[in-house]
Amino acid sequence: MEKYALITGGTKGIGRAVAFCLGKAGYNLVLTYASDPDVAEQACGDLQRQFGIKVLILKADITQKESIDTIDTFLQKKGLRPDALVFNAGLTCRDSFEDISLTDWERVFFANVHFPVFLLQRIVTLINKGGSVVFTGSLMGIQPHSVSLAYGVTKSAVHALVKNLVKFLAPYELRVNAVAPGFIDTEWQKTKPAEIRRNIENKVSLGRFCDPQELAEVYKMLIENSYFNGEVVVVDGGYSYK
Repeated sequence: MEKYALITGGTKGIGRAVAFCLGKAGYNLVLTYASDPDVAEQACGDLQRQFGIKVLILKADITQKESIDTIDTFLQKKGLRPDALVFNAGLTCRDSFEDISLTDWERVFFANVHFPVFLLQRIVTLINKGGSVVFTGSLMGIQPHSVSLAYGVTKSAVHALVKNLVKFLAPYELRVNAVAPGFIDTEWQKTKPAEIRRNIENKVSLGRFCDPQELAEVYKMLIENSYFNGEVVVVDGGYSYK
């Protein structure tokens, strides 16, 4: 029987790594992206060639409420019933506490909290019973975030959301969990100056950033292990251990 996974922000970074991990395991994929269709097309082609799976890509910006309709309509028209839903796409704002505007604060909250809640509300009956919902939280929702207050607070909200959704998703026979990544060696992290990277690595017990594929295996575990429910799994290599 064919299995489908829907991954928001599934063509870059952590989402791309999760897509490849699930694709290798035989999942067909629906991947959303906000911009850069060329990168999305390339990811789609690479996944199809490597694993012989079905891959569908869909432009859907998590800062726009209309994207909820876009994703719902797409699934309905294609007759797709996901077995796994991964909320990976996220947004940050690095303005200082003194400078951040209400508009930008609300934009981060909409993307990281409101959008996944109301997308899930819309498509919850489409997810196959016994399926899994996995949110992407963050170590910065646990440790104080020195750069983005909005990001840290919204990721804390995501962690609380997972705990609370257990009760509400039980009637649908769905599990819900989150991964809280620390510092993952995505392309974005690789652009950081060497000194900043060293400072981060010095705070990690393992002395290095996490490989995206290592992290992706945790998502796969939460999707496939039928007893994980309501958990926020931190993957930080022992951050602040030293």
